[in-house]
Amino acid sequence: MGPVTGAAGALADELPGWVTLVRAPNPGPMTLDGTNTWVLRAPGAERAVVVDPGPADEEHLAALAAHGPVGLVLITHGHADHTEGAPRLSELLGGAPVLAVDPAHTVGGTPLTPDTPLDAGLDIRLLPTPGHTADSVCFLVGHGDEKVVLTGDTILGRGTTVVAHPDGHLGDYLSSLELLATYRGVPALPGHGPALADCGVAAEFYLAHRRARLDQVRAAVAAGATTALEVVERVYADVDRSLWWAAEWSVRAQLEYLGVTPRESGAGGAELEQP
Repeated sequence: MGPVTGAAGALADELPGWVTLVRAPNPGPMTLDGTNTWVLRAPGAERAVVVDPGPADEEHLAALAAHGPVGLVLITHGHADHTEGAPRLSELLGGAPVLAVDPAHTVGGTPLTPDTPLDAGLDIRLLPTPGHTADSVCFLVGHGDEKVVLTGDTILGRGTTVVAHPDGHLGDYLSSLELLATYRGVPALPGHGPALADCGVAAEFYLAHRRARLDQVRAAVAAGATTALEVVERVYADVDRSLWWAAEWSVRAQLEYLGVTPRESGAGGAELEQP
């Protein structure tokens, strides 16, 4: 979310043959072209893995079920555009377990941890990447010499993401981006938008963007901005006003990170005070 509308690096020319994209029909300002549901099947494997079922759209879920049999459904984070269809998809797949960090989005299994065995003929490693939300994770998936990182909403294929304050946390998000920056040369399969050629390059792009935004927020507060909305008006003036509510989420996360505490003004708006 931000004025950056292009990709965070070069697009992936091609993906491993064991990766299939099934995009949900839910395009919008926050979902870009729609939620990306990724179907992963190791060469010769009977059962596939589905990552982020997406919305409860029957046609979309039927298209996913057509890629069955599926042994496992994984969730990158709990936002509804990624999880709403999960219970129904599990039914369509004959009770395939849905595993998420948050028990609320886990069906027929136990919540995900870095130690959860994810045996599907692929080398699947959970990467804890909180920040966009507290429960955000990415998945490093490999087969042979090929690897990909499924990034959920931590890195998008186009534009930048929202730190969904207060559940999201900017300090955590920056640390997660630093972790993802170590995966140089590994394609990123995002939750929205096109696949990117290099997860590490994309993460570095995001880090630079976040640091620049923090400088702008510091300057806005120093120049007299006294509410989160006033910071948005100064820092996100080039963003469509219909998205300012999302920008305000990120601003609140930025202010918390900078140690600037919002408080309610007499007019009902959030004023800022620095400790």
